[in-house]
Amino acid sequence: MSAPETAAVGAAPKRNVATDIALIATFAALIAVCALLPAISVGGAVPITLQTFAVILAGAVLGARRGFLAVLLYLAVGAAGLPVFSGGSAGLAPFAGPSVGYLVAFPLAALLAGFIVERLPRRKIATSIPLIFLAGIVSSFVFVHPLGILGMAWRADLTLGQAFVADLAFWPGDVVKNILMALVATAVHRAFPSLLPARRRA
Repeated sequence: MSAPETAAVGAAPKRNVATDIALIATFAALIAVCALLPAISVGGAVPITLQTFAVILAGAVLGARRGFLAVLLYLAVGAAGLPVFSGGSAGLAPFAGPSVGYLVAFPLAALLAGFIVERLPRRKIATSIPLIFLAGIVSSFVFVHPLGILGMAWRADLTLGQAFVADLAFWPGDVVKNILMALVATAVHRAFPSLLPARRRA
């Protein structure tokens, strides 16, 4: 076998740009749908929505780069004026409100979730469910909660301690959403094993 043929065999399959764009747009729309579903008020400045579920799912299913881009597209569409944010809000106002920290954290959380999931063993589906769950929880607690707390302290006129207490209301739901995310993500990978980019090693 010649050197060019060997290189061709060892190379990862080329990705279809049109497919990538379609997947990014699809997950941006999914995030919008989850944001527009009825929110649960916990008496604080920011309600509970399903956005986090869709955001982390985008990273876990599409990988770091495409998951990040899907969330960025969602934020860009909302900032441009389409009513895709929680409660049907749109424009730049949500970025000046108490939820700004969560919005800023979303693409970073998708990026980290995708980064972790891309490095998981693909063939061990039984163990991938808890591992993908952990990827989601880690992403939430590295970016979503810390930046959300800072955003509430900044825009809701709360101390960091008060913002932290307000954020605690999201923790039980976050666990449930990440369990569901892990179940959905592993099912998708089982059905479409080539959807995630080729496994990368740290």
